Amino acid sequence: MAKGYWIGRVDVHNADGYKQYVAENGPVFNKYGGRFLVRGGKFESKEGSSRSRNVVIEFKDYETALACYNSPEYTRLVGVRSPHSEGDIVVIEGYDGPQP
Repeated sequence: MAKGYWIGRVDVHNADGYKQYVAENGPVFNKYGGRFLVRGGKFESKEGSSRSRNVVIEFKDYETALACYNSPEYTRLVGVRSPHSEGDIVVIEGYDGPQP
């Protein structure tokens, strides 16, 4: 079964305000089995536009990734995060087929 992922690209405008979101998101991700594969870190934008922060979170499957995003716990955190940042989040199903 293919895993599910969140791919997030974020610009934080108020680091102090954003700290609450960071401090409170761990238990929500843990509840749904989310695991950070990328959380910030160095990057080079080679094509297209970029944001200052990139995040990839892995879940056991696409349905679980969606359930986490749509949960009341995470919905509340969107309200905590939104005044302090601007971003893009994609929930996507992983690929589990043959490789080249």
